[in-house]
Amino acid sequence: MRAVLCKTLDGVDALELASIEPPKPAPGEVLIRVRTAALNFPDLLIVEGRYQVKPPLPFVPGMEMAGVVHELGEGVDGLSIGDRVSAVVTWGAFAEFAVARAERVVPLPDTMEFGVGAALGLAYQTVWHALKSRARLRKGETLLVLGASGGVGLAAVQLGRQVGATVIAAASSDAKLDICRAQGADHVINYRDADLRKELQATVGKNGVDVVLDPVGGPYSEPALRSLGWRGRYLVVGFAEGTVPKPPLNLVLLSERDILGVYVAEFFRREPRARLDLARELTGFVASGCFTPVISASLPLERFADAMKILQGREAIGKILLIM
Repeated sequence: MRAVLCKTLDGVDALELASIEPPKPAPGEVLIRVRTAALNFPDLLIVEGRYQVKPPLPFVPGMEMAGVVHELGEGVDGLSIGDRVSAVVTWGAFAEFAVARAERVVPLPDTMEFGVGAALGLAYQTVWHALKSRARLRKGETLLVLGASGGVGLAAVQLGRQVGATVIAAASSDAKLDICRAQGADHVINYRDADLRKELQATVGKNGVDVVLDPVGGPYSEPALRSLGWRGRYLVVGFAEGTVPKPPLNLVLLSERDILGVYVAEFFRREPRARLDLARELTGFVASGCFTPVISASLPLERFADAMKILQGREAIGKILLIM
């Protein structure tokens, strides 16, 4: 099979397209013939050795995929060869065949395209876990989304609206904010050209926002934390800006704010049934027409480097796909 192979932790330029043997499903695993894979920011980190999980070299990167069940490992129930499915893995998706634990495999409706199924994986499940399980976002509350035009950010805009929250989208350009408006954001802030704290005060007044979802980190985190209202919740999702913020903890004491970590890989491991319920709920939202993932580029597998460099250059709006 063809696969993207990481032999050294030297980043995107060191990756190569190779011909390797397909993996075999172990007990409890499913072998999937991949039709589409989707990219995520952690795919960049893992090939540089900067992700929380460090697979043994060489390995195939890629965390989201959709395709057809090709083979079942021993003990797998509820799935059949030929089923259309999506799956989230830690690595292995950028290939023509990939294995996934059965509890991470979600059936896809016949009417759902493989690209949509792949795009509904890691980012959407992370956001839905964050908003529903961690912050318990409620209808009528106010949600601030940092990095709102990326894969995680647009998922948060769409799912915040699905809950019935008032959504404030913050991103680095007016063009990106236009996409956020189109996906249902009630208010938008260009935090590159304007003072985030002042814009938030002008938007929500003295009561502040109820929930912040932050996949960015860096200099925007502290003004966002300061903008939380009484018992507001701050969701730490990632640090795409590159630096881990160090906010003064007196900001947490004041107004009884909560800082909530969102580590979805550990959630998957510890609560596989709850994770599967979230994934099925997301599939149901899309199948019923509530929203659909925004896909900015679909490239063939051999152009994996171009796809990853779009992500690396912060040029992506929504999701980027690799087509097998």
